[in-house]
Amino acid sequence: MQTQDIRVTIRVERKLKENAEALFDYLGLNMTNAINIFLRKAVDQKGIPFPVNTGVQGITGLEAEELTGFFRNAVQADMERKYRKGLPIARYDTKMKRAYLENPDGSRNYV
Repeated sequence: MQTQDIRVTIRVERKLKENAEALFDYLGLNMTNAINIFLRKAVDQKGIPFPVNTGVQGITGLEAEELTGFFRNAVQADMERKYRKGLPIARYDTKMKRAYLENPDGSRNYV
């Protein structure tokens, strides 16, 4: 962690956490990346970065695959920005079930 980073602890339902981790792993990121993306977007937009409603239909007008592609591209751009700045990237090792920081040189620091 960088010196300005802090640890945040939250409670979520076990199944929700497991499903979220599986999704984020598929997208190439972990829970920390996803929460940071959400928080940055919320701060940038000064609000929840997506419509909150009770509708069952898709809220973006985009197909799921198209939306997933946009999300993956945004995550990849954020990771590339961090690499260019020489910052570590938070990742999750699904085999070891442990979070780690991947340094620009490829080394890992498990948390």
